[in-house]
Amino acid sequence: MGIGGKKNIDIVVAGHTCLDITPVFRAEASTGAKHFFTPGSLTNMAGVEIAAAGAVPNVGFCLAKLGLKIRLVGKVGKDLFGEGVLQYLRENGIPEGIAQTAGAATSYTIAISPPGVDRIFFHFPGANDTFTSGDIDYNIAEQARLFHFGYPPLMKKMYENHGCELVKIFKRVKELGVITSLDMAYIESLSESGGADWESILKRVLPYVDIYMPSIEETLFMLDRNYFDKNASKGSLAENLDVNILPALGSKLLTYGAKVVAIKCGVKGYYVKTQPGQVLKELSNLVPIDAGNWSNRELLAGAYKVKEIKSTTGAGDSSIAGFLAAFLNGLPIEETIKAANAVAAQSITAYDGAGNIKNFGTTLKKIKNGMPTIESDIKGTYWKYNKKLEIWKGAKDQS
Repeated sequence: MGIGGKKNIDIVVAGHTCLDITPVFRAEASTGAKHFFTPGSLTNMAGVEIAAAGAVPNVGFCLAKLGLKIRLVGKVGKDLFGEGVLQYLRENGIPEGIAQTAGAATSYTIAISPPGVDRIFFHFPGANDTFTSGDIDYNIAEQARLFHFGYPPLMKKMYENHGCELVKIFKRVKELGVITSLDMAYIESLSESGGADWESILKRVLPYVDIYMPSIEETLFMLDRNYFDKNASKGSLAENLDVNILPALGSKLLTYGAKVVAIKCGVKGYYVKTQPGQVLKELSNLVPIDAGNWSNRELLAGAYKVKEIKSTTGAGDSSIAGFLAAFLNGLPIEETIKAANAVAAQSITAYDGAGNIKNFGTTLKKIKNGMPTIESDIKGTYWKYNKKLEIWKGAKDQS
């Protein structure tokens, strides 16, 4: 039996699956990407971290560590990397649900994260490009309280034909009476995925998505390409983000059909905007949330400070796990956002993304005992800080 419900699975996690290979840099290594990528140079490393990754293992592993009952739905090849993914899951006690196919190679990502430099990824989509709505076992999905899908921009069939397969998945799952959530992935501008009409895809799929959880980079790429192209070359979009652009983005995504919009903003934290009460009442009939507390809300919670960051790879997925765990446990929206930030903070203190994540009760105690947040330099009069809750409220927040 799942948390607070009669279904025997809390969350089915479906979508992108790969093998992550992360070279570990020595602590005393020189900083600066130019140094590490000089032709003919040699950099001695401190080791390597190899882990099953992508939305499915990342979110699934974190949810399992938080104490939820999960089922995975993904695809790898019948090759050495595919065996590595399955072995990693078995060694960490994750119930298998990853299918192997002889028709495609396993997806992999090489994550380069030198000291003092933002992450650099080299990604091969592999078997993910063959994933379709037919790879979902809807009998399993029906047994879950929530169905989460991640990284459609890295899965060819999910964005081809205006997202027809993605829409088909979410429409079918919603017809089963299951709560749905969707996450995106960073899109390479010059890739085939970068040429897809993502705003059109969102308009088609979001009516079947209860909780939409993209990053600010993905959101700007899809909804405001001019802003993205103008500012992406200036450094980290999240670090340089003017949070006053968030309300318009949140409102647009709610208009497209999502019930809860949660935008991951990196060091700026989590932004959440929700639909009116009657819409949220539907969700409160399926999970023990207070519809009044979750309705007509607009909040921004700052990210927590971390003494030593090992790797930010998988931090967004970890935060999603924290958010969904809190949501299924019926926590108030303010505490749910904090849980998302707290799990992300635990995640980035390990190279594998989930190694230092504690169970849900311990995570909540850490928040209650006080976790310092990164100071925000929010300008203007739209946002008001609630010192007691340690959270920013938008001008239209109906708390």
